[in-house]
Amino acid sequence: MTNIIKLLRPHQWIKNFFVFIPAFFAGKIGLLVADHRLAVAFASFCLAASAVYVFNDLFDLEKDKLHEVKRNRPLAIGSVSRSTAVLLMLLLCGAAISSAFLVNLEFLAVIGGYFAVQILYCLILKHISIIDISVIAVGFVLRVLAGGVAVGVPVSKWLILMTFLLACCLALGKRRDDLLLDVDKSALRPSLGGYTLPFIDNCLIVLAGTTIVCYIMYTVSEDVVTRLRSDNVYLTSIFVIIGLLRFLQIAMVEQKSGSPTLILLKDTMIQAMIGLWLVAFAVILYAS
Repeated sequence: MTNIIKLLRPHQWIKNFFVFIPAFFAGKIGLLVADHRLAVAFASFCLAASAVYVFNDLFDLEKDKLHEVKRNRPLAIGSVSRSTAVLLMLLLCGAAISSAFLVNLEFLAVIGGYFAVQILYCLILKHISIIDISVIAVGFVLRVLAGGVAVGVPVSKWLILMTFLLACCLALGKRRDDLLLDVDKSALRPSLGGYTLPFIDNCLIVLAGTTIVCYIMYTVSEDVVTRLRSDNVYLTSIFVIIGLLRFLQIAMVEQKSGSPTLILLKDTMIQAMIGLWLVAFAVILYAS
């Protein structure tokens, strides 16, 4: 059972909290309690994501054996059989689609789009440099769109842009870490041939800077100030800036950006910045 749980990668479900972002930014996070669809949407994405992880592990089984970290995954070490993994993947897909029906048809369409994009990524797109990180970012955007359509909350262009930019930064951090591995890069991941450390570092700086500018423009836009009834939203930019700088420090100085999820779960400074950002935004949204 422990190996089955490892195969599902539940620690990665933290990414699915992006589903709650539209409701949070709209000041309607109470929908999490008042409307079951938001919680079901989150659960559906968790099931869908785990199904994709199993599919990816099945497809990349031989390459994972070359990776100093991925070689310890259940399929790579043989603690879970291929037949068991296939059955589990099908059950997860069925559960994800069934739960999506409980939300609405628009959400079902987004889940369907997520599956399609991820399958294309696993089979083809992850082998093409730049396209690979873009597709990963699209997966995060789909999570945000899913959260919006689940409860009928409009998703702003700013939110889509910021999500895409931030996700590209995280994906580049993973590619940077792969470049540092002492293995045959072409065998591990063909797309790595299109990356170098200086290129990734420059891209990280550009994307992080653009993300910060985009966020600041969002916080001072007339639409946001009017909708949130506060001109103090820009103050939350402080925590976004420090958080992104910390991520760059982890990637470029400490050179440990291989798993953004584990960084979030273990790095106290990033945790503090996210916590302070949530508190500041909540005060502005719900106390004003």
